[in-house]
This record gives sequence, structure tokens and C-alpha cells, in this order.
Amino acid sequence: MNQDTFRYDNRIVRAFAIATVIWGLVGFLAGLLIACQLFLPELNLNLQYTTFGRLRPLHTNAVIFAFVGNGLFMGIYYSLQRLCKARMFSDALGWFHFWGWQAIIVAAAVTLPLGLTTSKEYAELEWPVDIAIAVVWVAFTVNLIGTLVKRREKHIYVAIWFYIATAVTVALLHIGNSLAVPAGLFKSYPIYAGVQDALVQWWYGHNAVAFFLTTPYLGLMYYFLPKAAQRPVFSYRLSIIHFWGLIFIYIWAGPHHLLYSALPDWAQSLGMVFSVMLVAPSWGGMLNGLLTLRGAWDRVRQDPMLKFMVVALTAYGMATLEGPLLSIKSVNALSHYTDWTVAHVHTGALGWNGFFTFSMLYWLFPRLYRTPLHSVTLANWHFWVALLGMMFYAVPMYWSGVTQGLMWKQFTADGFLQYPNFLETVIQLFPMYRMRAIGGTLYIIGACIMAYNLWKTAQAGSFEAESEVAVAAKASPEADAGTPGKKPSWGHRWLEARPLTMTALAFVAVLVGGLVEIVPMYLVKENVPTLTGVRPYTPLEVMGRDFYIREGCVGCHSQMVRPFRSETERYGEYSKAGEFVYDHPFLWGSKRTGPDLHRVGGKYPDAWHFNHMDNPRSTSPGSMMPRYSWLLEQKIDMAAVPPRIAALRSVGVPYPAGYETQAVEDLKKQAAGIVANLKTARIETQPDREIIALIAYLQRLGADIKTSGSAGKTTASIQP
Repeated sequence: MNQDTFRYDNRIVRAFAIATVIWGLVGFLAGLLIACQLFLPELNLNLQYTTFGRLRPLHTNAVIFAFVGNGLFMGIYYSLQRLCKARMFSDALGWFHFWGWQAIIVAAAVTLPLGLTTSKEYAELEWPVDIAIAVVWVAFTVNLIGTLVKRREKHIYVAIWFYIATAVTVALLHIGNSLAVPAGLFKSYPIYAGVQDALVQWWYGHNAVAFFLTTPYLGLMYYFLPKAAQRPVFSYRLSIIHFWGLIFIYIWAGPHHLLYSALPDWAQSLGMVFSVMLVAPSWGGMLNGLLTLRGAWDRVRQDPMLKFMVVALTAYGMATLEGPLLSIKSVNALSHYTDWTVAHVHTGALGWNGFFTFSMLYWLFPRLYRTPLHSVTLANWHFWVALLGMMFYAVPMYWSGVTQGLMWKQFTADGFLQYPNFLETVIQLFPMYRMRAIGGTLYIIGACIMAYNLWKTAQAGSFEAESEVAVAAKASPEADAGTPGKKPSWGHRWLEARPLTMTALAFVAVLVGGLVEIVPMYLVKENVPTLTGVRPYTPLEVMGRDFYIREGCVGCHSQMVRPFRSETERYGEYSKAGEFVYDHPFLWGSKRTGPDLHRVGGKYPDAWHFNHMDNPRSTSPGSMMPRYSWLLEQKIDMAAVPPRIAALRSVGVPYPAGYETQAVEDLKKQAAGIVANLKTARIETQPDREIIALIAYLQRLGADIKTSGSAGKTTASIQP
């Protein structure tokens, strides 16, 4: 039989592996810092580049796209070559992918602390970086598909199905959610507004979790777990159900992030139903992984890599059961906007993604450097320290979340809110936040132990840059799966021999759910009824809103009063879909570390907001909010006003044609009025300061809807 000799490329795998370790430590340390800022506000350092609002998106991007992103690319580049019996399609594309991805991460590390952000969760990077992400992702996808086309192994293994779904779906999500009109080099406004923007964002946000943090790692599970356990996958049929069920159902579940919001009820219910359905395929994958270990438990006890893998799969099972649970409306009414969601997310991040990545690193380094792991004892220490750290993180956050939810809803026997002051609930959480910081510290110590262990392993070994392989000469990969002379089979095995066909079908499977949910939001006017009192933001309010976004205020404050008595008593009239038609982007938030602000307009005088932003503890003793003293000194960039007005008009805000030429004068007139109000409170400032614009925006919130009393009726009329 003819032999075909070729070489696997290990250099690209090593590069992604080293980047995974480095960015992991950076992301974990950023997370520990912002965790400590929530009970020690002094750690914000009174610097605009180190506040919680600016560092939180840096932490999430570092962990998701830098740590996990490099980890999944490491695993895919290693496994794909071996599953296809072929070198990657293009070494040049691989290195373009690697260095392009690292450049994107560095760009995020620079722009986010500078306040250059869209504010959209997991999609905070501005439009130039978004374009770079799209280009680099296309390079990765071309390399992936090209490798499949040149493969020597006819049938594509189950792991590759998940890689394909990841490649096409992430591209769809990223491009769809990032459509925006630039208003400057690092400023843009999304083409979607209000309710539509919220739906598109969580179509992206939920499925970024699904198709960046889940599907590629499930594919890697199907490769690395059987390899390490030296056992075949438990059930081939179950893997088929797992794959198609997961990618079809997952894409529908995004609206469960918007339950009891201004999103139409039909979309909320659709998201809830599909979220509950997700339990079946998710647990199918988990059980397929755990049952693969049948008969291999002695190896689990001896091999740290398998220990990490078992905990990762268990955490995946817990998170994918809890997610549908939190999507049930009655549960979500308690959990949403609380630390319960934070605990849920970190069960998946620390347990599933973190432990699985550690597992792959422990498996790969000895093979890349052709030497045993430096210390199995240190790897076991890492396992137990990190597991303890995860428990110290998650348990206090579950406790904190339930505490928040119950305190927010508690009424006295006389029918009044028992804790009307939001700060009363915040102060109760400080002990849990301190315990979370202890957990984070332990998790980082474990990661440092791993980094040392891997470094010593690399020192002791000799890196194998290319692995030479000899296999049977390449067959036609797109040939029929049947035996020559026999009628070909048209089952799933037939499809597995046709990766391009599978790619097209996977794309259709994920496209259906998004179209069904998003398209009606534009075609059916009743989904977003018009409120006659709602008007566009003034130029000063536009700039103030942009400063609010720049400082990351949406990370702690929501702008969505839900239709619960506890919320209407505390905040005022519940929020309506028509109030957000000029909001580019929407700012409903996903966590309340501070109170909701949708009805804050007119609640406090201008002087209160001025003093609160300068020193929050002067108006709210015990507050954990950072100081924003620079807002009192920095000047509004007047040159930025006209292009922002023009960009907003181009996305549908009804400013008159040519209004940008008048916008600066209108801004100055409104600013002069606020300065006059402050002067009556003996506060002297200039009308061109950023604090003036922020005050204008805060005083505008909820002002379009007139109410009488804390839970009064709306007087603005709704147009059909």
C-alpha cells in the first residue's frame, strides 16, 4: 500500500498554549482586582482608567477571548490535524490568525480602560477592532475548511462537527450584532435601537456563551477525553443527537436574559421554552463524556488531567441545568439583576472552561516537549487549590444573590418596602464579596502552580516542532461513504463525508431561530408601540449618555423597571418598549450593584448629582461606588458633537437635516441652565465640563413619561 508522509505543525499549537497561560493569569488578576473594588472602593484609585466600570469589560474580554479563545484555538489546531490526518491548510493563515488575535487582545487591553466601548456585553470593542475580529475569524475559518477539504480521513469525527458550527455561527453573531454607524475613530452607534437592540444583543450575548465557550469545548472534549481515558466515546448516536439538538435549540434561548423587561411577551416566552428544552441536548453531551470514563476510574484517580476533565464536565452539567432553571419566569423574577447570575456564570467559566483548559494544557505540554510532566504532585495541588477556590467563589455569590433578591422584594406587615434604601441591601453583601475574593485568590494561586509546572516541563524536554506521520495515500474525501458497487448510505455517516454540506446545514440550523425572533421585531409595529411624549436626546444629553457609557455605569446600574410591585414602589412606573426607540445602544443592564436609574430624572437636584459623582460617600454613606472627580475637570469635546448627531440621524433618530450645525449652540444653552441651578447651591463650575452633560442625561431619564406618585399611571399616550 502506498504511504503518504507529512508533518503536523506543533509550533502554532505551542504559541496558542503559551498565550493561553499568560492571558489566563492576566484575566484572573483583573477579575480579582474588580472583585476587591466592590468592598474596597479605594482600590479604584480615583483614576479614570482603573475604575470598576472600565476594568470589568477588560476582565470579561480577557477571560473569554484571550484565555478561553487561545485555549480553544490551541486545542483545535492540535486535534484537527490529527483527526484529518493532514497538516493545517495554510501555515501563513495560522500565524496571521495567531498574531491577529493577540493584536485584538492588546487593542482591547488599551481601548477598554480608555473608555472606548460600545457598552454591549461581551461585544464592548469599538468598530475598528470589530472589523479586525471579523477579518481574523475569516482567516481561521478558511484554514479550518481548507484543512477539511485536503483531509486524508474520509469521515469527519464528532469533534469537527462542533468546530464547524463554532466557525460559522460566531461569524454570523459577531457581524449581526456589530452593525453600527461610526461617529468617529473609536465611537459608533448601533443600527438597532432600544428593544430591538436588546434582542439582537442577547441573541449575540447568549450565543457567544453557546458557540464560543461551549460548542468548541464540547468538540475538544470529544477528542481529548477519549484520548486521555484510552476509551472510545460512549455513544455515537448520542453524539449526533447532542450536536444537532444543541446548535438548533441554543440559538433561540437569548430572550431569557430579558424576562419581565419591555421585550414583547411572545419573545420572552419563546426564549423561556427553548431554554428549558436545552437541558436535553446539554446533558446528553455531559453524560456522553462522563460515561466514556466507564472502566477508567483508576486512571482518573492517577491522572490529574482526567481529574480536571471530570470536574469540568460536572460544572458544565450544573451550569446547563441551572441556566434553564433561571429561564423560568418565576425563578428569574428572584434571580435577575442579582449575584445569583454572577455565580451561575462563574460556575461555567471557572469550572467548565477553566478546568477544561487546564486539563488540555497538562495533556499537551508533555507531548509537545516529549517528556513526562514535571510534577504530578504539583498538578494535584493545582486541582485541589483551584477546586477550593471555585467553591469559595460560587457559594458566597449564590448566598449573596438570594439575599439581594429577597431583600429587594420584602414588604412590612403594613405594606411598605422593608428596605426602601437600595444601599441597605448592598451593605449586607460585603462579607460575601470578601469570601469571593478569597476564592479568586486561591484560583489564581492554582494557575500560578500550573504555569510553573508547565515551564519546568518545557525546560526538561525538547520541543517537537513538527511530528512526522505516514499514512495510507490520500483518498477522495468527498467520495460516497458506501462501498464501491453498492448503493451509498444516506444517513449521518454519508453527511460526515461531506463537511461543506454539513457546514451549510449547520448554518441553516442556527439561522432559523435568529430570524424567527428578530425579523418580527421590525415588521410588526405592535411589538414597539410609539409613545407620543418620547423625544430624541438633546446634544448635551447625547454627550452625557456617551460619558455614562464610557465610564461603564451600565455594569452596575440597570435602566429597566420591571412590572413588580417591589420595583414600582422603589423606582416608579414600569418601563415601556416605546420609551427606548431613540436609545442607541440600549442600556438595560444585567446586574444591579447600584439602584435602577430609569426613573431617576427629577428625583434629586442637580447639586446632588454633582456631589455624588465627585464623592459618592458624601451623599450615600457606605457606598462602594468609585469617585468620578475627573468629570468635574475634563471639558466636553465640542468638535465631537456634530458627527455624533449626524450618525444618530443616520440610524433613525429624527433630528432635522442639518441640525448638527446648530447642535453645539443648543448644548451650550442647556448647559448654562444647569450651571445656574448649581450656582444656587453654591457650586461654581463651567458649562463645558463633562459633569454638566452627565447631569443633563441623568435628569432626562424617565422624564418623557409623566407619573403621579411612585407607582402612578402613565399619562403619555400610545400610538398604534
